[in-house]
Amino acid sequence: MWHSQAHYNQIRSVMKDNVEGEVLQRLIDEALALPPSKGAVINTFDHMWGYFKKEANDTEKNRHQTLKADFESGKTTSDELLSFIYTLATKYQSKYLLNSSILKNA
Repeated sequence: MWHSQAHYNQIRSVMKDNVEGEVLQRLIDEALALPPSKGAVINTFDHMWGYFKKEANDTEKNRHQTLKADFESGKTTSDELLSFIYTLATKYQSKYLLNSSILKNA
């Protein structure tokens, strides 16, 4: 999703259909080779934020909005977004996100 929403959708479909591993790996490799667009990064950031938005405190909610606006205007980096999500995933023990490749590589 971070690199390509289209590839993400294809990968989900391939996984549902139990297609051969080579096809899946090719799609993953293709997606990872693409530079993430600003829109894809924001979409992924908001998707991951969704795991915390109901339990996040006001400071965290404000930080989410500030980081998003700062990224959109070029004032912060995607690494800052991931660092924030990692901090929340640790605090709220989101095992799914903590085990995700995007946060393991952050």
